[in-house]
Amino acid sequence: MKMTSKFLMFVLLASTFMACNKEDDAVKLVAVTNETATNIPAPQTGGQGQPVGGAFTKFSFETGEVTTSDTAWDIAFRGTTIAVNGGTATGTTDEPTRNGDAAVAVVSGTFASVTDADGLSFAQDANGSFAISRENETSWYSYNPETHIISPVPGSVLVVKTHDGKYAKVEIKSYYKDAPAQPNETSESRFYTFDFVYNPNEGQTSLN
Repeated sequence: MKMTSKFLMFVLLASTFMACNKEDDAVKLVAVTNETATNIPAPQTGGQGQPVGGAFTKFSFETGEVTTSDTAWDIAFRGTTIAVNGGTATGTTDEPTRNGDAAVAVVSGTFASVTDADGLSFAQDANGSFAISRENETSWYSYNPETHIISPVPGSVLVVKTHDGKYAKVEIKSYYKDAPAQPNETSESRFYTFDFVYNPNEGQTSLN
């Protein structure tokens, strides 16, 4: 009888200890952030038949801001081109040095419906091509040759593995300053506005 009581007490204490550990693990998780980045500049030189150049604007999901860091950046913008901090140099003039493990998967669906990065096929920049590219049908935009307007592709969500192995999802809303509902020839271009969700927790793929 005494042995049974001691055994039951041991089981109770062990269960309490495991429950406390689970609660501690849950507390350690940092909340997923849901933000909008506005008017991220993406200037370039050249174009329209001339060689394109100019520094890329680097962005960090961890800070939710533009960064000048040579290491702590995830994606970078110049004109309609988006680079990731992973893979190798493409051979493009003035592209940033890649020293992280960033990659991207372009997913079809609503922003809300993309809830997890698990199981997606990710790509990195490589010699001769960007992971996000019109050439490989993973572009984020379409171009109207009559109006010369750049428009985000509806239902195109960029899921990004960040330079340090965390995850974010991005929906680009506008390529024009202050995100006009109906941009026209007078709208100032090369300013990105996008919604993003960032999961700062190591090993966690959830995006909601």
